[in-house]
Amino acid sequence: MITEKDVQSRVEITPLNGNEILVNMGPHHPSTHGVIRFILYLDGEICVRAVPDVGYLHRSIEKIAEGMPYSFFMPYTDRVDYVAAVNCNLGYALAVEQAAGLEVPERATWLRMLGSELNRINSHLIGVGALAMDVGATTPFVHAIREREYIMDLLEIQTGTRMNNNYVRFSGVCQDVPQDFFSKTEKFLNHFDLFLGEFDRLISTNKIFVERLKNVGIVTGDQALSYSFSGPNLRASGIGHDLRRLDPYCFYPDMDFDIPQGVGIKGTVGDSYDRYIVRIEEMVESVKIIRQILSKIKEGPIQSKVPKKLVLPEGETYHRTEAPRGELGFHIVSDGKSTSPYRIKIRTGSFASMTSLAEVFKGMMVADVVAYFASLDVVAPEVDR
Repeated sequence: MITEKDVQSRVEITPLNGNEILVNMGPHHPSTHGVIRFILYLDGEICVRAVPDVGYLHRSIEKIAEGMPYSFFMPYTDRVDYVAAVNCNLGYALAVEQAAGLEVPERATWLRMLGSELNRINSHLIGVGALAMDVGATTPFVHAIREREYIMDLLEIQTGTRMNNNYVRFSGVCQDVPQDFFSKTEKFLNHFDLFLGEFDRLISTNKIFVERLKNVGIVTGDQALSYSFSGPNLRASGIGHDLRRLDPYCFYPDMDFDIPQGVGIKGTVGDSYDRYIVRIEEMVESVKIIRQILSKIKEGPIQSKVPKKLVLPEGETYHRTEAPRGELGFHIVSDGKSTSPYRIKIRTGSFASMTSLAEVFKGMMVADVVAYFASLDVVAPEVDR
């Protein structure tokens, strides 16, 4: 048993009450998928109080941005969410382009969207696979990782790297794709349609899996808004908020796709199962979007001219995109003189999701703590920047 004296913490450890014991979960716990720590006050197996302790992965990249030209910061955005690097590249590029009034060629925009949607599937495969593994089902994770490898191969062809893609450039992308890339992508989509049906039969209706998630960690729509949820976690609570539709960017207004929402399909709206099934359905919609991109993309330039010395007008700009874990926003402050930003603030979905933990964990069994946190699909770099 761990006592208050045993715990060296950057957060306040309050005295134990009655039969409480203090359990240090993390920062190197398998279910945290990174260096995140929870200080749990338990009465038996019931969580009475919980204190999230973050900051173990803090790299100060927002401060680093202030010391380099705007274009030099692009590789750092890969590290905001290493599972969805192209989405992060795109969010930053759009913010700078909005402030500077830069034009983007049509083909480059389609390629940006294609990489972003491949990354969305990539990310959700990790999310649903790891969720299944965290509640005791190992096999689905292996299947998800196998499919992710196919996507990584496609991203390597498109961007030149498997992770930390550093693909997007201001006013375009860094390279075009070979002619056979689109046929390879189409071949993968045809295979992936079959896989999703197989994965659904494997785990989505498994009795133990459903019982571990339904009615666990219920977050109502009002609560989700109060926690500043966004992305799949907000939509799972019954609120159909998707920035690709509500505050569109790129060519998403031309895309035909649905916005999956939680409906309490197995339990209550906003429970952990809804957060799982929304991600499954979003992969279906991403496949639909990619097929439309393949049918619309045409030959053309992939880069427009960018001033050699890029200085943004004095003032502030904020641009947000729909990343796999919710709203990814870049707030840039410029003094109008320097080639470096005066200040950059990055808004991420994972950081907002963490705000719910202290309240939702109360009254949960320890096993449900793991299930709820896994259903949020938090990635540690989005929490610590």
